[in-house]
Amino acid sequence: MSKIGFIGLGIMGRPMAGHLLDAGHEINTVEFGSSLPADLKEKGANVCANPKEVAAKSDVVITMVPDTPDVELVLFGEEGVIHGLKKDTLVIDMSSIAPIPTQEFSKRIQEAGGEYVDAPVSGGEGGAINAALTIMVGGTEKGFERAKPILEVMGKSITHIGENGSGQTCKVANQIVVALTIEAVSEGLLFASKAGADVAKVRESLLGGLAQSKILDVHGGRMIDRTFDPGFKIKLHQKDLNLALEGARTLNLSLPGTANAQQLFQACAANGGADWDHSGIVRALEKLADHEIGQ
Repeated sequence: MSKIGFIGLGIMGRPMAGHLLDAGHEINTVEFGSSLPADLKEKGANVCANPKEVAAKSDVVITMVPDTPDVELVLFGEEGVIHGLKKDTLVIDMSSIAPIPTQEFSKRIQEAGGEYVDAPVSGGEGGAINAALTIMVGGTEKGFERAKPILEVMGKSITHIGENGSGQTCKVANQIVVALTIEAVSEGLLFASKAGADVAKVRESLLGGLAQSKILDVHGGRMIDRTFDPGFKIKLHQKDLNLALEGARTLNLSLPGTANAQQLFQACAANGGADWDHSGIVRALEKLADHEIGQ
């Protein structure tokens, strides 16, 4: 069993760390943005003073924090991981951050004697709770093989995409597809509801045809039931689409659907919805239509 440092015990990180504890791994953590959850404390997680101490006590360090600056702070800040890093320590960043800084982070960790893998995830809170995450991995073959047994404790679909940064590139592509699919489900159900159809039966029918998707199943249900507690917060999906649009400018690409979805997320945030589940994008469309699904 490994001594694993786990930094970032939020909606996703908490159950992920729990699975590692259940599998017999030792967990060293630090209170980054929140106190140690009671269930992890009861399972034996150790609280360290800072990321430096986490690294000094661990053979593997996992980060699961909100954004690129957070990863940089945890890894390279005044009391960051790099200052306690031992030779051959494996650093696995499971956050969703920008691909180009990821490549720089990897270089710095490798120069300090460690191994770096970027391994962002998809599947939301449910996937984290059920250890059923999809994990997209960037790194060397050696790094991937070292990380894989640990990642298998938390996920079901684990793919080595390529070199460092490619896992994050895959995650940005994932977030584009997810955002546009949520928007499509929102528009379809809103149309059906406004036209007077039983929207629950419409969703049931669509789930049996070509329009079937996990998003129609899970998020379509949220829209009908009006349950917008996250899940995955709109403000975090906004961050991911910013990465997509910034990357598109660098690559001289036009992503009009992505830009439109970002504007709808922004409309939600402007109306107090930054912390809604991202299925709440439907509420921006409902406001434009002056109609709520199910009315």
